[in-house]
Amino acid sequence: MTPQVTVGLDGSEESAAAARWAATEAVLREVPLRLMHVDEWPSAPEIPEPYARIQTEHADALLRDAAEEARKEHPGLEVSAERAHGRAAEILTSAANEANLAVLGSRGLGGILGFVVGSVSLAVVGATRRPVALVRAKGERPAPRHAGIVVGVDIYHPCETLLGFAFAEAARTGLPLRFLHSWTLPASYGYATLADARVGEELGDRLVGSLDDLLEPWRRRYPGVDVTARAAMGPPAYHLVEASQGADLVIVGRRTRRVPVGTHLGHVAHAVIHHSPAPIAVVPLL
Repeated sequence: MTPQVTVGLDGSEESAAAARWAATEAVLREVPLRLMHVDEWPSAPEIPEPYARIQTEHADALLRDAAEEARKEHPGLEVSAERAHGRAAEILTSAANEANLAVLGSRGLGGILGFVVGSVSLAVVGATRRPVALVRAKGERPAPRHAGIVVGVDIYHPCETLLGFAFAEAARTGLPLRFLHSWTLPASYGYATLADARVGEELGDRLVGSLDDLLEPWRRRYPGVDVTARAAMGPPAYHLVEASQGADLVIVGRRTRRVPVGTHLGHVAHAVIHHSPAPIAVVPLL
């Protein structure tokens, strides 16, 4: 792994927003910024030479302008630019595996154009061994209200990688961490909560206690980070999307899933990626 933040560019507003977000992240991490553009159009004799030249000039200008903007906004930041040719998902996944963090643009639900949105971004997020952040265009989401970093946590599965990423990010940015665990009542409880609401409250309090125990070692390691934790009864996807409104960043984990085809993402990560207005970081739980 090379200490760097890598961002994919395709000329869309989303990828431009991703480049700006990635540059700030690179400064916070004190690592270089790597700009990448992937040419997916076929390289064959049938492609007219003038068209190929226009595409090349466009890609070079895209990388040059993004690099100049990053250097102007962050004097002293080391910036490199690279063009590649091939399948965008494969190349960007390989680049993401070499970096501390990869950043891609995302239109969220309904996005249909652009090589770093839709199927490509989902393919990269589902395949990489490193964290990937997805960023909306500036006009697509409200400005952060400094509500902090929202982290979805499942206390029943190992998530040390997720916790380490979240606490380190909060320490770099100075933003508060807001951990959220969602739960549902076991079927064995039946109608108990209808008869006595305290049953659900007691279970919720118990889960918050378990979450606090999980976070305690990390609190000691990062004493300057403002941390709160809560347990909410109901679907985790719903609660995370609700919590994302006004957040500066949402962090979710992705467990390794062995499937023959398609992206390796669960429904919670899918829901947050498609519906959160804030940037989303997906952390593989290896």
